[in-house]
Amino acid sequence: MPEQPADTLREQAIAADAAATGLPVDAGLEVPIAAAEAGTEGVFKKRLGIGAWVAIAWLGLLLLLMVFAPLLPTPGPRERVSGLAFQQPLCSASDCISGHPLGGDTIGRDMTARLVYGARNSLFIGVGAVVVGFLIGGFLGLVAGYYRGRLESYIVGFLDVLLSVPALILALSLAIFLQERVQEIVGSNEMAGRLTLTFALGIVAIPSIGRITRANTLVWAQREFVTAARAQGAKDSRIMFREVLPNVVPAMAAIALLALAVLIIAEAALSILGAGITPPAPTWGNIIVEGFDYLTNGRAPHIVFEASGAIFLTVLAINYLGDAIRERFDVREARL
Repeated sequence: MPEQPADTLREQAIAADAAATGLPVDAGLEVPIAAAEAGTEGVFKKRLGIGAWVAIAWLGLLLLLMVFAPLLPTPGPRERVSGLAFQQPLCSASDCISGHPLGGDTIGRDMTARLVYGARNSLFIGVGAVVVGFLIGGFLGLVAGYYRGRLESYIVGFLDVLLSVPALILALSLAIFLQERVQEIVGSNEMAGRLTLTFALGIVAIPSIGRITRANTLVWAQREFVTAARAQGAKDSRIMFREVLPNVVPAMAAIALLALAVLIIAEAALSILGAGITPPAPTWGNIIVEGFDYLTNGRAPHIVFEASGAIFLTVLAINYLGDAIRERFDVREARL
């Protein structure tokens, strides 16, 4: 029996598959391609969803209030208004001072202004700390994951040491140790508190961001395009920052958002422990501290509830948005 050409055997196999499945002969080639294209489009065209847009709307509103705080029709955050002390929010028209929908605090300062300007300080500290952790932790993780070997062992050991100390205790110790020294340099008590808390919480954020960056770098540093860049003689610095880093940034951004939510809560915790920005400069944390005594006796519970609500909504929005970003950019090799 004469041997048939390979092309003839391949065409016969495709025809047999088509007869068994009831599909046209050309469909055997089209289906895998269509499936691959559909999988890729599903990854890159995944919508954020309503929840993510609500989170973006809340964070956008908060940002606008922070930027345009001086233009708001409210008194200053330290200005006392006659008759506003202990005023409840949204009270009746007969006994409520107009223009103060969130009421007043214990000495007559407008709670709307206190919360808006408190957001400035709290988010400045949180975002600044994330930037410190992102730059230092991200660099350490990128170097450790790319070079491996002994250098990786040293960096991972340093990150493990930071992780072994309870985060709140580490931040509290650094804040107390640095407060007076920074104040001597900058002069302003409020600015010294901002910088001290930013640096202290930034140190706390380094190990989590560094470990995530290292884990993702280990994966991307073994990909074919990195091997091709090495074969073409590219320097290690170029490969790290132009080939590996752009692929690691989405994971770093997702964990940075989650870290921001944690650091906002940590700032409030440090204020409760007495290591935050000194009043009368407002933060969400020290607003809670100022109103805590009046929560237990029932005279002004809205002070704590409003500041806690602002923290809750902001942290919830950041966490939800971080999860949405992680899911949107989590492209697995099985889908490609």
